[in-house]
Amino acid sequence: MKHGKKYAEAAKAIDRSNLYDPAEAISLAKKAAVAKFDETIEVHIRTGCDGRHADQQIRGAVVLPHGTGKTVRVLVFAKGAKAEEAKAAGADYVGDMDLVPKIQNEGWLDFDVVVATPDMMGVVGRLGRILGPKGLMPNPKAGTVTMDVTKAINDIKAGKVEYRLDKANIIHVVIGKASFTEEQLNDNFQTLMTAINKARPSALKGQYLKSVSVASTMGPGVKINPRKVTTA
Repeated sequence: MKHGKKYAEAAKAIDRSNLYDPAEAISLAKKAAVAKFDETIEVHIRTGCDGRHADQQIRGAVVLPHGTGKTVRVLVFAKGAKAEEAKAAGADYVGDMDLVPKIQNEGWLDFDVVVATPDMMGVVGRLGRILGPKGLMPNPKAGTVTMDVTKAINDIKAGKVEYRLDKANIIHVVIGKASFTEEQLNDNFQTLMTAINKARPSALKGQYLKSVSVASTMGPGVKINPRKVTTA
């Protein structure tokens, strides 16, 4: 892949063989975000887990102190009083059975997070083949299957992010925008890594964090020393 002059200049400042302290890595990734739009800053964590084993799965969510810089559209499956509560809490879309054909037949996916009350999971289950592969299926571990829809919506709007292993046992999480200050990105990074360290599966033997890197949407990856983000 051919990169432009700005990318090449930014990449020169990064030693690909070096493992940086988190703060320095975030500073370099922020400086390398030279695109004409406000790039997203992402963290990529390669774990020693084997997601094929249920006892080595990782999935959860954490509210980043400074949010992600992205406006998140929330869809809530609820009925009756809970539907009214969801609307009052600021959900972008609220419904129940009426949403199934819209998503199934019309391919409507104009939302970023799905929340459901437990009694609606039978309805939501019909959409598993569509929502599952896109990472949109509500899950109790992520706090998106709940009776407390107000808290769920407030947390998501405040900057709640989900983390989970992909098929290669890597976790990818957005921690903000290039326009954020280094302090804001650092705060978000530390909050995320504290949550991921706590989520270490007890069944895992050996090294948990194999590699950690941070990068902007269009910029080069900056490797972080995993030992600097591992808590006892």
